[in-house]
Amino acid sequence: MSYKCEVSFRYIQLALTVRTTTRLQDLPKVMEKSLREIKEHLAKFEEEPTGPPFAAYYDMNMESFEVEIGFPVSRAFAETDNMKTSVIPGGKIASCTHTGPYLGIPKAYQFLSNWVKENGYETKEVVYEIYFNDPAVTPPQELTIQIFLLLK
Repeated sequence: MSYKCEVSFRYIQLALTVRTTTRLQDLPKVMEKSLREIKEHLAKFEEEPTGPPFAAYYDMNMESFEVEIGFPVSRAFAETDNMKTSVIPGGKIASCTHTGPYLGIPKAYQFLSNWVKENGYETKEVVYEIYFNDPAVTPPQELTIQIFLLLK
């Protein structure tokens, strides 16, 4: 599969998130649970997410992932034991979109990483994924994820 990469500007965005460390094999269940809890919390305030869910990966070794999972929101919320208002930073980003089974995401990462290096960009440490559809109801070949890196 070939990917189209691009540089664009992204505005800062408020988000309600859960930050945790998990193993790769547990990531889908952790994401599902975290997103459900966030939606339930928002419902208490009669609020809805303002965009699709996302994950920010701070440490992506194969043994454990430090990940922040959340939804964009329109305002700040009081923190709970495991939930807080955070931000998706703004600025220049390099991105590509992967369509298909999640097992193909590593190829998209490699393609984007190579493209960034070939074009002389430097990135910050955090990697973001935005999930445009729900794997529970979307056929694997139609899953769409944007991967983006913040540029220095």
